[in-house]
Amino acid sequence: MQVVQGVADRILENVRTVIVGKDQEIRLTLVALLCEGHLLIEDVPGVGKTMLARALAKSVGCVFRRIQFTPDMLPSDVTGVSVFNQKSMEFEFRPGPIMAQIVLTDEINRATPKTQSALLEAMEERQVTVDGITHPMARPFMVLATQNPIEYEGTFPLPEAQVDRFMMRIHLGYPSRTSEIDVMTRQATHHPIQDIQQVVGAEELMTAQKAARDVYVDELVKGYIVDLVTTTRDHPDVYLGASPRGSLSLYLAARAWAAMEGRDFVLPDDIKLLAPSVLAHRLIVSPSARIKNVGAQQIVEDALRHTPVPGARARVR
Repeated sequence: MQVVQGVADRILENVRTVIVGKDQEIRLTLVALLCEGHLLIEDVPGVGKTMLARALAKSVGCVFRRIQFTPDMLPSDVTGVSVFNQKSMEFEFRPGPIMAQIVLTDEINRATPKTQSALLEAMEERQVTVDGITHPMARPFMVLATQNPIEYEGTFPLPEAQVDRFMMRIHLGYPSRTSEIDVMTRQATHHPIQDIQQVVGAEELMTAQKAARDVYVDELVKGYIVDLVTTTRDHPDVYLGASPRGSLSLYLAARAWAAMEGRDFVLPDDIKLLAPSVLAHRLIVSPSARIKNVGAQQIVEDALRHTPVPGARARVR
């Protein structure tokens, strides 16, 4: 697991020069990267969502593209288009910005559902089909999407099928007083994103991704994951619980987290730590629960409290 730990530590040190005081959020981003999963960054404007994605992309030797989603975008603006070449008398595929390795889709909820759906095949099958011809994506491939949960005017909420394809959702939040002062100091003359250098190559990253898949997960821990997800489905405040894709995402994320910690096995504590980021965005809260201001995060925390941990013994008084 030294390969995974070494890669993660180098990227973490590099990204934290731009994103100050958010080590836990950066580490969660690295978990998604090591799992070849996709990340939804949801927060208010100006807290560094786009900068996190840019810093991550510059730290690894991957092709990076940024897509600014707007209501007038078409699916072909994302996937690409076939153009007729009069010299060769054949159609040529001109790839869109999605045909990269790390793709930042900024303000994803500002595009129409038709354009949002252009990402579905790329995110799940790692391929794009244009005019009946399938084009495979380069590896590694990761989508980082940002959205503002406050301003809803002119936005289109992501459908459940789209949200479920994101392995994790994170919130950066406002920095502490000390961190905010540090941000001002670092940006006194220029933005630190300009100084970011590549610290990991694409081949090294793929080696780390492969190593993370070798982490051992005991059958009891697998059962704990399934029991936890089942609890979210049976919760009285939930209209729709986490899908089997949620169980698999939590399983993969736990292995990557353990590898980053230098372990070759997963602990139940890893599941507890990652569950809110992996499961909360997959839940649809019932209307009656919304009236009581019950959120998905609270439901996941409640499920964690009520799901028996493997190996734990109840105290008898």
